[in-house]
Amino acid sequence: MLDWENLHYFAVFSHEKSLSAAARKLGVDHATVARRIAVLEASLQLKLVDRRPRAYVLTVDGERIASIADQMVEGAFSIGRIAKAGQQSISGEVSISVPPATAANFIVPHLAKLRQQYPNILLSMIAETRIASLPHGEADIAVRLSRPTEDDLVARKIGMMPFAFYAAPDYLAKTRSEDYVFIALDSSLVQSVQQRWLSAHLADRPIVLRTNSPEIQRIAACAGVGVAVLPYFLGELGGLARVGLGEGGLEREIWLAVHQDLHNTPAVRAVMDFLVDCFTQHGSHGI
Repeated sequence: MLDWENLHYFAVFSHEKSLSAAARKLGVDHATVARRIAVLEASLQLKLVDRRPRAYVLTVDGERIASIADQMVEGAFSIGRIAKAGQQSISGEVSISVPPATAANFIVPHLAKLRQQYPNILLSMIAETRIASLPHGEADIAVRLSRPTEDDLVARKIGMMPFAFYAAPDYLAKTRSEDYVFIALDSSLVQSVQQRWLSAHLADRPIVLRTNSPEIQRIAACAGVGVAVLPYFLGELGGLARVGLGEGGLEREIWLAVHQDLHNTPAVRAVMDFLVDCFTQHGSHGI
């Protein structure tokens, strides 16, 4: 019999295309991934990867096994969702993937209410800027700033998030508009809507700081580093002034997504209703 964990490690490696990326995904070191692949090869008596100086590359047989392994991984995730969907009590762990600043400002302040109403729910909040894979079990529910496109998700628009340019009043007082410098998102978010909006207004003016954290962008702007694109809920906290640059504004939709297999699970439904409540309290344009 094959060791499922070895096959699982190989499937993640084949998807991520590198030992280090697979290790990050699995929460282990790259040597563990390499060892698991070697043990799998030994059990199959089949070479699955070519070990090159800078990379592991799948062999033809490795590609074939990886394709089958992917189907097995999908099946395992499906079994997990079916098991969770079969729980009829409002209890157990429910995981949420949500952007960190959104979580801190709109969900965390209301957690006591969820705790009081559903004391048997354990909430696991994964604060991250990347899009978690709900089909692959990375979270039960996701809050996203764009409409989900996966076929197997159920999604609901729950609000709008407006953005504007912000800078410290002292910075604006002593800097001509043509001399503004900018604080931007880093390369991991270069294709984000707000980054593209910023690029459209740069007019060849320099970017002096890149970060994947809106909170760091805000603090840097408050310190007079430059002008940042921030959601209203961060820009209006104090210490910054809105900057009129270009025409029109930017708004992003806020969507709540869940895998269709979990949509009617009582504990998941309870958390989804709670999340809708969190955003509704701020109004459709208050976030």
